[in-house]
Amino acid sequence: MLAEDVARLAGEASTHLLVFVEKTGNAMRLTAISHVAARAGLAPGLTLADARARMPDLVARDRDHAGEARLLARIVRGCTRYTPMAAAEAPDGAILDITGCTHAFDGAPALLAECARRLADGGVTARLALGTTPEQARALARFGPPGEIGPLHPQLPQLRALPVEALEALPDVTVALRRAGLKTIGHLAERPRAMLAARFGDLALRLIRVLGEEDRRISPERLPAPIFALRRFAEPIGRVDDALACLEELLGETVTMLLERHQGGRRFAARLFRSDGHVAGLEVGTGRPTRDGPAVMRLFRERLDALADPIDPGFGFDCVRLDVVATEPLAARQEDHLAPAREAEALDALVDRLAARLGTRRIHRAAPADTHIPECASVAASPSAPVVWETPEPDEPPLRPLTLLDPPQPVDVLYALPEGPPRRFAWAGRQHDVARWEGPERIAAEWWRRRDRGGLTRDYYRVEDAAGHRFWLFRHGLHERELTTPAWYLHGLFA
Repeated sequence: MLAEDVARLAGEASTHLLVFVEKTGNAMRLTAISHVAARAGLAPGLTLADARARMPDLVARDRDHAGEARLLARIVRGCTRYTPMAAAEAPDGAILDITGCTHAFDGAPALLAECARRLADGGVTARLALGTTPEQARALARFGPPGEIGPLHPQLPQLRALPVEALEALPDVTVALRRAGLKTIGHLAERPRAMLAARFGDLALRLIRVLGEEDRRISPERLPAPIFALRRFAEPIGRVDDALACLEELLGETVTMLLERHQGGRRFAARLFRSDGHVAGLEVGTGRPTRDGPAVMRLFRERLDALADPIDPGFGFDCVRLDVVATEPLAARQEDHLAPAREAEALDALVDRLAARLGTRRIHRAAPADTHIPECASVAASPSAPVVWETPEPDEPPLRPLTLLDPPQPVDVLYALPEGPPRRFAWAGRQHDVARWEGPERIAAEWWRRRDRGGLTRDYYRVEDAAGHRFWLFRHGLHERELTTPAWYLHGLFA
């Protein structure tokens, strides 16, 4: 979820009856609501149909769990300005261990007030609280008095007044507690812990952590340190070849770092710092993650040879730095019986060399596009962009041909009205009797891109004639619904 999306939703939440819905069972239900919707009497769990019956001007949005997770990750990263010990508590919480970090903000309450202000400026509504354990802080934030941060060491009466929902146990456990008359943390605190553990499992552990009797250390989500290597020189070096030799040594160091993290580099950037302050930069990319230092070094040399203006060492370079700008996971593998993989790597190496010499904007590869229209199913992408094609089942014939005719060629087809399969067609001066056929595969026009009423439905058939040749035909338009007499076209040839 982007920051502008959060700001937009925050604006809608402040002025509209905004709710978030997702399908639960066989009905769309409210799973999150805005303050305006809550004041109007709506609540999570209500069906969308009932909510619209009560509030016709309701604004409903689909629940985006992936976007919420991205937003929570961004919030956790932003909270590292206050403490390095920050972790996400999915799906809607973050825990900060601020031990030893409050002196720069004149105390813990001031730190949390600053955090709340920054979240509000970003359009995020948050409830913050202080506690001696993560569970205690979370319980006070979710179920404590709104608008109060409270002292660093909450008083026992304040904790005992929290409802049993603050333990965040399973729903059936919470219902059983309330039916037994145990409605607050204080009621549970008076019961023997052994009895609670025997009857409700981990409920006793949750209770002692909320009361602060046991602390659970959090696992902070620290960003991995960037992978780079640099070399400083006491005296500037005056030759570019010497700088490249140093760069080769730095590549060996970064390869070791990548190996330790089980990653491979996708983009490498070298910077040569001249003694007069000028910085010369070189950057290369690879089609797949790699830890092959010599191969990356060859790309750097190719890139250097392709420069229109050679690098001028001037009075010499006093520092050389190499950064691995982009990385991806790369696991170790067995080298035996991998001839196809080696062929693919050789092709990627060729593409990388061409891109380094000619530039990434002049080299393209085909990438799948998110469309069902056959002639638009692939686009030109950068050679370094990840490309994932759907692979057909090993024993199944291809659903679409590799060769498409541009434009599709009209053919005369004999078929049964109104929407029968083709039985005979004439193409390139020859008659073809259809021996076998599969279909139809109906592809409708993309209405959101259609500018007129000319977008017609296509019915595709995979046909085979008596000689064993396979063709891809489609009927353009629905009989009497879109056209009086639909036309037929040959769009592709199977191998």
